[in-house]
Amino acid sequence: MKRSLLWFMAGAVGLIVANIYYIQPLLADVARTFALSPSKAGSVATLMQLGTTACMLLVVPLGDIRERRSLIASLILVLAAGLAGIALAPNYLALAVAAVLVGGSGSVVHLLVPYAAALAPEAERGRVVGTVIGALLLGILLARTVSGYMGALFGWRAVYAGAAVVMVVLSALVRTFLPPSIPGKSMSYAALFRSMAAMVREQPVLRESSFYGATLFCAFSAFWTSLVFLLETPPYHYGSTAAGLFGLVGAAGAAFAPVIGRLTDRVGSRKAVGVGLVLAFAAFVVLGTLGHRLWGLLLGVLLMDLGVQAGHVSNQAWIYSLVPSMRSRLNSVYMTCYFIGGSTGSFLGALGWQLLGWWGVCGFALASLSLGLALYAWNYRPEGAPCPVPAGR
Repeated sequence: MKRSLLWFMAGAVGLIVANIYYIQPLLADVARTFALSPSKAGSVATLMQLGTTACMLLVVPLGDIRERRSLIASLILVLAAGLAGIALAPNYLALAVAAVLVGGSGSVVHLLVPYAAALAPEAERGRVVGTVIGALLLGILLARTVSGYMGALFGWRAVYAGAAVVMVVLSALVRTFLPPSIPGKSMSYAALFRSMAAMVREQPVLRESSFYGATLFCAFSAFWTSLVFLLETPPYHYGSTAAGLFGLVGAAGAAFAPVIGRLTDRVGSRKAVGVGLVLAFAAFVVLGTLGHRLWGLLLGVLLMDLGVQAGHVSNQAWIYSLVPSMRSRLNSVYMTCYFIGGSTGSFLGALGWQLLGWWGVCGFALASLSLGLALYAWNYRPEGAPCPVPAGR
């Protein structure tokens, strides 16, 4: 795999996924614009993730049977339209509809990740997936920094207007630089979904990794949706710019994603996932007990992002090894569960803040991660080769 192509795909992934997370440091400003409660403002982030979840299930599997470059470029244009809709939204209803559109079309990033895995040699798949997932995590984390800073300077609407222009340009670049794919086995839409149902039944590793991913992203989303509300209270009294700057702390951790990918190649995905769950759990213990001290908050963010990326990179390398001809469908199942966890975390994190303050957020995240750790302990066994379904299914 050419290095230039890898970095182009990584950059595209980071730019696309950022659109789903620009909203988080801007939620307090959006709430003031439309006179919303914290939980209702948080619902905008939830709607974006629900839109992503729906399209992960309904659109992303098409990557196994359609030409990917055209599909990716078209979805990026739809994403640009949704971003423009947020920038121009006159009321909460219009904002909510545009948020679903942005989240749904933003799922295009999960056509790019398995495509990168398909282009990579088997011995380098962990490194390639780690690089692309590292860019995805950097996009998620730096999105908060960019939107927090730009929102403070120009207003939250300007963030989305600029993002819409960037996506129009990216769509043209994808058509120019991304190689066309050869569509997989021809089948009907209904047959595609029947094959996914069979895959879920027959692949216990897929079910297991999907649950781990959901619990990790649930905790992650609860934190980032609620952080801006914490930072507006004593002892911080910060605004959206400071909330966005915390993304830089997480970005430092995300820079280790390629290293985690190489580690996964060496020690096995299951062990690396376990490390991620433990790190994330420790992070929320730190955040809950020391989150009202700046150094404790910074340490907790760093640990959390290291844990979440370790779990996510390892989970994806794990599932991509199962059935090569079904990578888009494998990714669709995994990421659907992942974003169900994320949308749940966004909603209940904001609700936890409203009801119980910061410990409501951290307590909910710890409960989510405890479920993942319990399943991991129940299923733990030495790394072994999975038993895939027949490749022709």
